[in-house]
Amino acid sequence: MPSYQASLLAHYRAHWPILPTALRSTRPSVLHLAATFHVLEFPPSAHRAMWTYATCGMSSWHMDQPLELHLFAANQARDLVDLLTAVAHYHQTAHALDVGHTVNFGVPWQPGSLCSYGLLSRPYLDGPTLETLHVAQRQVSCYWLIPITSAERDFKRAAGLEALEELFDQPPLDYLAPLRPSVI
Repeated sequence: MPSYQASLLAHYRAHWPILPTALRSTRPSVLHLAATFHVLEFPPSAHRAMWTYATCGMSSWHMDQPLELHLFAANQARDLVDLLTAVAHYHQTAHALDVGHTVNFGVPWQPGSLCSYGLLSRPYLDGPTLETLHVAQRQVSCYWLIPITSAERDFKRAAGLEALEELFDQPPLDYLAPLRPSVI
């Protein structure tokens, strides 16, 4: 594992101390990513009762603002490996992403869900120590990819990121529930 990915794994494990499984998508989009790219699957632990899926090597080292993404799920969902791989492919080949951006998944993030978009958000559940990784005199941002509905995406475009995040707090957004209703 290259030193960047080893540093990233250590960074993730400082927040999610369980040993993850490294997974690769079999979808064609993975062919456009570095051979070392994979998604780490962290199972639930005594401290966190949810699955965590995190990219490892999403950004090319030459990118101005390298970033990695993670998302959470109530149950093990290997389809999320394909979803994160598609987002990584988009980030590397179409449009560099950053906090506050939204991406169109093209499909619901889980079967039956209204959420077919993702919002790149600060990692509020884990705090600023997860958000920033310093490696080789570079800063890598680690953002939370929150599945959202098209109505929530439209609201963010019209009213701004902060307004949407305020709605997520009243009542608290059930981000693990694939069948959650839109907050709009």
